[in-house]
Amino acid sequence: MRPRALEPAGVALVDKPAGPSSFAIVAQIRRMTGARTGHAGTLDPFATGLLLILSGRATRLQQSLVGLDKRYVTEIDLTATTTTGDPEGEVVERHEAPGPLELDRLRGEIELRVPAASAVKIDGERAYKLHRRGIDVEMPVRRSTVYELDVLSRDATSVTLDLRVSSGTYIRSIAHALGGHCRTLRRTAVGPFTIDEATPPDEFTLLGEAEVLARL
Repeated sequence: MRPRALEPAGVALVDKPAGPSSFAIVAQIRRMTGARTGHAGTLDPFATGLLLILSGRATRLQQSLVGLDKRYVTEIDLTATTTTGDPEGEVVERHEAPGPLELDRLRGEIELRVPAASAVKIDGERAYKLHRRGIDVEMPVRRSTVYELDVLSRDATSVTLDLRVSSGTYIRSIAHALGGHCRTLRRTAVGPFTIDEATPPDEFTLLGEAEVLARL
């Protein structure tokens, strides 16, 4: 197989729509450029927002980008938990929404259990593949840092939060800790890069490596 091209090189700031997987977006851009293509962190299919897609020689920047803090806006349904922590899963339990939310326990350094429908490997296989086959496994607990957590709105059944978190934090796990699941999830920033700079996948442009590094 002929190796993928190293040009065009750069980082595309893409606004992922709901539905396709992050890997489908990576593949779409690979077909458009013909270059080696990677990413600096995925989003679940139901989620939207900022993806950093690396093209050509810029794939070598992955280690500099993958660990950046992330910012999300999520609407959490407080009346039901689901098997996946999002609207694609089956409802596990329905209940009344709690009164005042105990958010202080979710700020700072916390421990959260990784969702069963995640890309974490369990005995060499992706957890979400095991989940799809109905195989129950004990998911690991991961230490995360929630740097900022603000309530944007609250009604009788849901709350909308704006969070800045360490890389690898599962917002679905935070929703589960509040007794609910994510109705929506949108990534609005990765490190210094924001959703305001992003374009739809078929309209992407590439930031040069030097410009990307200068902003880190």
